[in-house]
Amino acid sequence: MFRLFVLIHLLLLNLYACQGGYFSCIAKIKDSHTVKNSALYIPVKNNRLLVYSKQKPKAKILKYDPFLSLYLIEDRKKFPYPFEVNMRLQLGSALVNDKVSKEGKILKNQIGLNSLAQYSVKFPKPALVTSSCCSLEGIATPRGVIQKEYIKRFLSKDSATYADIGVRVKNEDGFVIVSASNPYLEDNPLKKGDYIVAFDGEKIKAASIFMRRVLFSKIGSMHTITIKRSGKLLHLKVKSTKRYGGGVISDTFLEHKGIYFDESLRIVGLSEYFVNYGLLVGDKLLQVNGVEVQNQKELLAYIENFKEFSSLLFSRRNFQFFVNIK
Repeated sequence: MFRLFVLIHLLLLNLYACQGGYFSCIAKIKDSHTVKNSALYIPVKNNRLLVYSKQKPKAKILKYDPFLSLYLIEDRKKFPYPFEVNMRLQLGSALVNDKVSKEGKILKNQIGLNSLAQYSVKFPKPALVTSSCCSLEGIATPRGVIQKEYIKRFLSKDSATYADIGVRVKNEDGFVIVSASNPYLEDNPLKKGDYIVAFDGEKIKAASIFMRRVLFSKIGSMHTITIKRSGKLLHLKVKSTKRYGGGVISDTFLEHKGIYFDESLRIVGLSEYFVNYGLLVGDKLLQVNGVEVQNQKELLAYIENFKEFSSLLFSRRNFQFFVNIK
């Protein structure tokens, strides 16, 4: 009898969510046990759970996105009214958990993996961003909001890989500008300071749109990018390659070579190639070609200047040594 009551209750919430406002979304989150400490277990279609967690779930993992800390696992309880990712335009949204909701709006859209969207109100994280109909508009994390386009792609693709053309971009004075260029990407024609005008013939007006086009492209595909450099328009051919860094993974372009850092530039991951160089996890990067660097942002800013050769100064237990890479 109690189970029947719960099912009827959920059915009514599902049918009248838009009329019930965010109260029904709170109830749905509560009934589905979506919020679990500092993680989210969101029921989605096909008896799956979309998980946002910094820790690996204790369940069979069907898919994992290491850049955005997203997992897809089986929903053993089979919640009957899963959340849907709504790709239609919504007039309003709110941050919602299993206790309260707070209406607001997206102030800045997500720019790739490194710069998540910013919401207009403060709220305990993690939480869901939903419409009044309880459709999923985003996932609010301590870093910002993972927007629905990225969630939709994660759920629909077989694997959580992203493409890269070797640049990071920003919005500046109404233009999309290259803020960093990968010196280790073979035949990379793009440079820091280039203005992105069009991607495959489509005019680019926002860094968020450009990075989605790049990240969501097929690895190995060819593209034409129109840029403005020194007052001249150039049409460049680029090839999408596999993305190695970004999001919660370090993104200094050295990931392309197989070196991964924490925020203080200590090595946290290393390919076998660099083990042969004598590097170890825990080694701390101090300089690049004589330039002192203290964090990932500084390293990303300087490393483009050393396209042909990089001399890296590391320290290990007060012992300093150089590693030279090409």
